[in-house]
Amino acid sequence: MTSELRNNTADSRYEMVEQGMTSWADYRLSGDRLYIDHVESPPALRGTGAAGRLMAALAADARTQGLRITPICGYAAAWLRRSPEFRDLLA
Repeated sequence: MTSELRNNTADSRYEMVEQGMTSWADYRLSGDRLYIDHVESPPALRGTGAAGRLMAALAADARTQGLRITPICGYAAAWLRRSPEFRDLLA
């Protein structure tokens, strides 16, 4: 059971709750550029694809807003390179 993506603007992070636990991606927004500084899932969700589902929802949201993504986080960078449907968002 996955939840909806939540943009927690107060903390500058995207969040997604699964199984009562929150995965998140810290970000900075500058103009039309979304910098993803850090992506993390709780240890119990690691290996379940939770961070990938978070990234897919985050990337879809960025596309809707006309944003380009600059991944600072190594995971976010690798995920975007592996995801042909979102690779065009790489800035």
